[in-house]
Amino acid sequence: MSVSLVALFAASVACDVAGQLAFKRGADRLPAVSTGAGRFALRLVAEPWLIAGLMIYAIEFLVWTRILALVPLAIAFPVASLNILGVTVASRLWLGERIAPRQYAGAALVTAGVALVASSL
Repeated sequence: MSVSLVALFAASVACDVAGQLAFKRGADRLPAVSTGAGRFALRLVAEPWLIAGLMIYAIEFLVWTRILALVPLAIAFPVASLNILGVTVASRLWLGERIAPRQYAGAALVTAGVALVASSL
């Protein structure tokens, strides 16, 4: 796998992790729907974290499209699953979420599977 392809995959995974963190922060700041659908909808479209998440995903769209132009989908999609490990670790570090040992084990198994798929490049 070339250095530029590794960089593209890293950028894609980083964008996905950052986007998920932004969406979580934004979702945590939304009012309950029971406070009124109009108020909820207004906050939904004006929440800075959610807007940031959408902008990050717009960047990821561009990166992912480039990856798909270079790599078969049957390889690209499994490698992109590294976002599972990234989100697991990031949710612990930046959100302070409790991660159970089974969650870490599952993320490690996904990572091992990604390594197997990526080795076929």
